[in-house]
Amino acid sequence: MTMTETTNRPEGLQAIDREMARQHADAIASFRSSAEVAGKAAASLKRTGKLLLLGMGGSHAVGRAVEPLYRALGIDAIAVPLSEQLSAPLSLEGRTVFITSQSGESAEVLRWFAETGGNADTFGFTLESGSFLGCSAPCLVGAGGTEQAFAATRSLTISFALHLAIFAALGEDVSTAFAALETPLAPPIDEAVATLSDVQSVVTSGRRLQGMAEAIALGFAELSRIPSFSLEGGQLRHGPMEMLSPEMGVILFRGDDETADLVTAMAVSVVDTGAKLVMFDCSGRPPVAGASTIAFPASNGLAAIFAMLPTAQRLMIAFAEARVPDAGTPVRSTKITRSE
Repeated sequence: MTMTETTNRPEGLQAIDREMARQHADAIASFRSSAEVAGKAAASLKRTGKLLLLGMGGSHAVGRAVEPLYRALGIDAIAVPLSEQLSAPLSLEGRTVFITSQSGESAEVLRWFAETGGNADTFGFTLESGSFLGCSAPCLVGAGGTEQAFAATRSLTISFALHLAIFAALGEDVSTAFAALETPLAPPIDEAVATLSDVQSVVTSGRRLQGMAEAIALGFAELSRIPSFSLEGGQLRHGPMEMLSPEMGVILFRGDDETADLVTAMAVSVVDTGAKLVMFDCSGRPPVAGASTIAFPASNGLAAIFAMLPTAQRLMIAFAEARVPDAGTPVRSTKITRSE
């Protein structure tokens, strides 16, 4: 990139660039430094067998992404927006609670502790050890301090790395996922950017990778300021297909798991509607005709997330930069949401 290009790039995107440039190193450091608290969290999960994942925004999307991975280990896991837990609470009795807030200062976090006090099996995930959350519960703390840029990038990768530490403490083989974290991939996105160049809205979708789809939809909406949302594959099939048209962009996430054929079937249906389709593909299966496919080595779970996430981040940034002159600078939001 030339100096002129750097100078002309919106400051908000330059801030995101700085976060992304260090996200893998910080995530690896976070994984390695969190073993002690991860061990305590794993012991709690083994004792209770139940997990409630609480968070807002990107933090909730992380919970949604790891929710099926904990369930696969026999843990009764459910991810709920913290705001929903405040208004219609699930019982905390006999549950391990993971509450995630990168700043540790969100309004909902403060109110939840004020109203419940947490429980003996509450653990926090944050980037600030000295934050309200960091001082209120045993915390897995990400390296590098608070994310400064608007739209979650580095904080997502670190949060996934902290969960990886817990899976390691549970006795799972995390070598494939850690290798994906150590060796980030950067396949070209030019075709995908061109595919989405004329769309007026975006929907993302997955099956086992639905949580990642939700995180990316949030980033698209925050950065490009166009309607962007996420629907789990089955939910997209049950009626909302009516919205699909050549003005709609669809981004699907396909992993090497038992839901891959369902994602493939959805891709075929999307192409038939004329909607513009981008497929992030870790399935190892052939590409779907009519889709702009970004392929990765066959993988699933956190290995697939670590493989695809940086490229999905690059796509949402490039999409926004082509549409918004001050992309990355919020006009209606703040990085830390201090009001409900």
